[in-house]
Amino acid sequence: MGQARGVSAAGGRSGLARWGAFLVVALLGLAIRLPQLGARPMHTDEAVNAYMVGQLLDGQGFRYDPEDRHGPVLAALALPLARLQGARRFAGLTEADLRLTPVVAGTATILLFGAGAEIFGFAPCLVAALLFATDSLPVYYDRYFIHESLFVAVTLALILAVWRAGATRSAGAAALAAGCAALLLACKETAVLHFAALGGAAVCYWLWHLRRKRLAWRWRPAALLAAAAAFLLVCLLLFTWFGTDWRALAVLRQAGPDYLARAGGEGHQKPFWYYAQLLSGGWSGTTLVVLACAGAVRAVMERRPSPYGFLAFYAILLTGLYSFIPYKTPWLALNLWLPMALFAGLAATWLFRTAARYFPRRAVFASFCFLGVLGTALMAHDTRQRVFADPGGETNPYAYAHTSEDLLGLPAEIEELARQNHLTSPRITVIASDPWPLPWYLRRYSQVGFWQPGQPAGKADFYITSTEAAEEYQNQLQGLRPDFFGLRPGVLVVLWLPPSR
Repeated sequence: MGQARGVSAAGGRSGLARWGAFLVVALLGLAIRLPQLGARPMHTDEAVNAYMVGQLLDGQGFRYDPEDRHGPVLAALALPLARLQGARRFAGLTEADLRLTPVVAGTATILLFGAGAEIFGFAPCLVAALLFATDSLPVYYDRYFIHESLFVAVTLALILAVWRAGATRSAGAAALAAGCAALLLACKETAVLHFAALGGAAVCYWLWHLRRKRLAWRWRPAALLAAAAAFLLVCLLLFTWFGTDWRALAVLRQAGPDYLARAGGEGHQKPFWYYAQLLSGGWSGTTLVVLACAGAVRAVMERRPSPYGFLAFYAILLTGLYSFIPYKTPWLALNLWLPMALFAGLAATWLFRTAARYFPRRAVFASFCFLGVLGTALMAHDTRQRVFADPGGETNPYAYAHTSEDLLGLPAEIEELARQNHLTSPRITVIASDPWPLPWYLRRYSQVGFWQPGQPAGKADFYITSTEAAEEYQNQLQGLRPDFFGLRPGVLVVLWLPPSR
């Protein structure tokens, strides 16, 4: 596939100094991501993932379910991290315990840019790492207990491994790339889109750069066998939860049809330009998008083979796939933000070197320092506003169908009522077609039952219903007074109180 431009530049620096620079950036990203991890209410998707980890802590096994739950990698990483923080049961888990997992994944992504410096160049990767460490979009979702941050970290590892495997065709590099591919699939089923984009990018890269050159494309049998073995081994270990649930392999076959059905939208339909609008929003978004587009255009138009040419085709194909599929959520934009950060770093580096040819280097350096400080200030404003000041607000474009802070009062009210009525283990009945994230907020109560509307619900000390189910169970709720809580925008739940209150 050709040598990376910037390899010599990266190789000229000592490895210790290079890794020291990326370690400083990673520590900066970690410092930004850690504060107030438990302040924001748990999103429904976070609560579902938290429930799975809680079941593991309580001694139950992991069962792969591709419908709205995705792969086992998030739980496999979150479980030991939760235990290291002292969690022993589901009831003892906290938001901060769980959200440390995506924080670690995001920090690992920053360090992976350091590993990519030998391929993409030191300066562009350092700029990309700084952007990833401080920009509002990665910071926001690196504090969200969903699969995306981990998925993006593995995606970057896969891109680096694929390029190295293509350049060396060694068995070790092929096995590493295949292992990363299996890990990506075990994160989320959307990995198939990335496999398609990578395969298409390889074809486009060859047609654009290499079709007139004689290349030894023949792979060694040992490399192919190593890749196949690594892919199968990682998939078997993770999807069967280390050999404890072999039915997962049969369930995995159904993941493809399920994903195709969901791709139609299922209530999450968005227009083609949704991600472009999301990425270009805020005070800093447009600048980053323009820089990234400039870098991508330069990479494509550069007739000399380079890893950026391959990355450009991958980014174009992936953006097209994500944009054409009707199903869209804001955290999926993180997958597009990854190559965007590298192209923004490439464009900034190229602009600096071009300006230095025509103007005094000190003046150019001072100008770029000023622009860097200005850009950092713009990103800091967006990060502060979207990540810390209003993380769950309806005007925040990243807070998608987010749990209302009003819901936090519901378990507190149950606790107070139970204390007043001397109930040490109250029975709680929840009747709603979609009760999430209530299983998370009621995790400390041992007698909680969940029923779908229409099912006969047993007698309880406390009832929680959706507004739609309340009328259906009016005989059972007779004499109780409703107290309404916001579940998420436009959705209410009802806690039924004794008439004496």
